[in-house]
Amino acid sequence: MDINFELYKIFYHAAATCSFSRAAERLYISQSAVSQAIKNLESRMDTQLFTRADKRVRLTPEGEMLYSHVQQAYGLLKSAENNILQMKELEEGEIRIGAGDTVCKFHLIPFIEQFNKQYPKIRIMLLNRTSSQIKTMVRNGYLDMGIVTMPVLGNEFNVEGFVDVQDLFVFGKKFDYLKGKVLSLEDLDSIPLLLLPSGTSTRINLDNHLKSLNINVTPEIELESVDLLVEYARIGFGVAHVSSESAETLIQSGELSVLSLQEPLPKRSLGIITNKDAILPPAAQKFLTLLEETDHK
Repeated sequence: MDINFELYKIFYHAAATCSFSRAAERLYISQSAVSQAIKNLESRMDTQLFTRADKRVRLTPEGEMLYSHVQQAYGLLKSAENNILQMKELEEGEIRIGAGDTVCKFHLIPFIEQFNKQYPKIRIMLLNRTSSQIKTMVRNGYLDMGIVTMPVLGNEFNVEGFVDVQDLFVFGKKFDYLKGKVLSLEDLDSIPLLLLPSGTSTRINLDNHLKSLNINVTPEIELESVDLLVEYARIGFGVAHVSSESAETLIQSGELSVLSLQEPLPKRSLGIITNKDAILPPAAQKFLTLLEETDHK
């Protein structure tokens, strides 16, 4: 049997007030409309829900049983409405963001801190993933948004520019003989390189740039984490390709040095992606607006 929610709404108010006239006043309809709705519901259920005497109505045992269920359902619906209202007013909710470790550490924290001060009741779930993993999770609805390396191919995403980052090569004291030297990109293949895996967007960006110059390099070691690349370079395993932010502290302390190149690496652009076919929850939309409106390039 199809559920007619309008009939149950009228039944709820009639049962709550024990009065068809008061139910009509609450619902801004005529008393006859209330009476007709109750008759229709009784007919559909083939049972009497109210007894009528002296212009008063009372629930039958069947009506009492139905009212106990309808009352619970009505309460759940009102609770859902209140929760939606709270979400719109950012009194509750959750944001699911995907980003790489360097982006999380050096670019997102100030925004998360600012947002949390304004909306402390909003939960922020931050997942550290590669750009390709983030795209898949945004596409499948597991993330509201993600920060990925540009360009983003395909038309299933909305894409907004976020920040430009400068990649460079760094080395520790074991490779101090490289200080003062200016190497060409072709020379990279003659030194032990520490790179991210070949499937990552950052690595693809580097490989594509080198291939455009007819240069191929083979890494000595591939590591999943930029932080590990920085650490492996510091202790002398080779020359690491990392973002400038990730190595800045160790460069300033003198534990790492920057490899001088004749042709500086081009900057890499990061973008914010959302699913074109999905509607962002209010909290996620507010956070996205914060990212878009702030001058952080």
